[in-house]
Amino acid sequence: MLLLSSAFVVILNETIMSVAISKLMNDLGIDARAAQWLTTAFMLTMAVVIPITGFLLQRFNTRPVFIAAMSLFSFGTFVAAMSPNFEILLSARILQASGTAIMVPLLMTTLMTLVPENERGKMMGNVSIVISVAPAIGPTISGVILNVLTWQWMFWLILPIALASLWIGIRRIENISEPKQVPIDIISVILSAFGFGGLIFGLSSIGGGAGDDAAASADAGPAATIALVVGGVALITFILRQLVLQRKDRALLDLRTFASRPFALAVSMMMISMGSLFGVVILLPIYTQDVLELSPLTTGLLLLPGGLLMGVLAPIVGRLFDRFGAKVLVIPGSLVVSGVLWAMTLVSETTPAWVLLCGHLVLSTGLACLFTPLMTSGLGSVRPELYSHGSAIVGTVQQVAGATGTALFVTVMSIRSNMALSAGATETAALTAGIKAAFFTGAIISLVTVVAAWFVKQPVATKKAKA
Repeated sequence: MLLLSSAFVVILNETIMSVAISKLMNDLGIDARAAQWLTTAFMLTMAVVIPITGFLLQRFNTRPVFIAAMSLFSFGTFVAAMSPNFEILLSARILQASGTAIMVPLLMTTLMTLVPENERGKMMGNVSIVISVAPAIGPTISGVILNVLTWQWMFWLILPIALASLWIGIRRIENISEPKQVPIDIISVILSAFGFGGLIFGLSSIGGGAGDDAAASADAGPAATIALVVGGVALITFILRQLVLQRKDRALLDLRTFASRPFALAVSMMMISMGSLFGVVILLPIYTQDVLELSPLTTGLLLLPGGLLMGVLAPIVGRLFDRFGAKVLVIPGSLVVSGVLWAMTLVSETTPAWVLLCGHLVLSTGLACLFTPLMTSGLGSVRPELYSHGSAIVGTVQQVAGATGTALFVTVMSIRSNMALSAGATETAALTAGIKAAFFTGAIISLVTVVAAWFVKQPVATKKAKA
C-alpha cells in the first residue's frame, strides 16, 4: 500500500499543471508556450529516465531506489512551492518527474515479484488506479484548488503526503531483490535520451497548441519535425544496440520481453488505449470551454466522476481477471471504448453537458476493463528475470502513448478546423468540426483494439496457478 499511495501522488503531478496555465502566465510573466513546458518537461523527463530504471532495479536494492525516488520528488515539490520564477519552477518539475519515473517501474516490478500469479489481477487493479486514474483526475484537482487558492498550493498540499511516504518508507520498506553487478552502457543511455526524449518533445510540441495557442503550435512545426526525425533515428539505433547487448545480458532495456507475444500484444493495445485516454482528456476541456462555454471548474468537475469510476472499478476488474481471465474483460472493454469514440463523433454546438458526462463515464468503464487485464497478462507472460525491463517498457509506453494521443487528436482538430474556417464557418462551428474529426480518427484506430482483443491470452503461469 505504501508503494501504491506513493506512486499515486507522484503520477498525479503529471497533468496537474494543465489547467493552471493562465494563472502561471499572469503570475510569472510568461507566454502560453513557456507555460506549456511545465507539462512537456515533466513528460520529457519521464521518457528519458524510465528506460534507465530497468538497470537501476537490477543494480540496487528496493529500499534505496524507493528512498531516492521519493527524495527527488519531495525536494522537487518543495522547490516548486517556493518557486519565485519560471526557471526555478521548471527545474522543480524536472526533479519531480525524475522521482516519478523511478517509482512506477519500481511499483510494478515489486508487485510481479511478491504477488502470487493467481492474485496478480487484484493487485494490478490497484496499479491501474495509479497509472490511469491519477493523470485523469489531475486537472480536476488542480481546478478545484485554483478556484480558491494560488497555484503554489498545488504543491504545498502534496508535499506533506510525499514526506510522510518517504518517512514511512525509510522505516519500513524491505529489500526484495538481490542486486546484480550489471554494467551500464553509456551509449545506450544517450541514445535512449535522444530517442524517447526526441519523440516526446516533438509530439508534445505538436499537441501543445491546443485551444488558444494553436498559432504557437504552428510556429513550433520545424522544431517538432527535427525532434521527431532525430528521435526516430536515435530510437532505431537504440533498438539495434539493445538487440546486440542483450545477448550478453548487458542491455539497458532488454527487448527479449517482446519475444512473448502476449506481452507485445498487451503493450500495443495499452498504447492505443492510453493514447485514446489522453486524447479525450485534452479534447473534452477544449470542447466544453470553447464550444459549450462552460467554466474551467465545471469542466474539471464534469471529468471527475469518470476518473473516480475508473478507480472504483479497477480492483473489481482485477478480481474478475483472477477468476475468469483476460479475454472476457478486454473484448467488451474494447467494444465499449470504440463505441464511445464513435458516439463522440456526433457532438454538436448544442450537445448537453450531461451527455458528455454519461459518455465519459461509459468510456472510463471500458478503459478500466482494458488496463488491468492488459498489464497483468502482459507482464505475467515474461520471464521473472525480465520483470524490471517489462515494467520499464510499460512505463515508457505510457508516456509515448500520452504524447502521441494528444498530438494526434490536436493535429487532426487543428487541420479540420482550419479547413472549416477557410470554407466560411464560424469559429465555434469550425472548432466543433475539428473536434468531431479528431474523435472520428480515434474511433477508426480503436477498431484495432477490438480485433486484437480476441487474441489476448492468459499467461501460462497464471493458468497453472488457478488449476
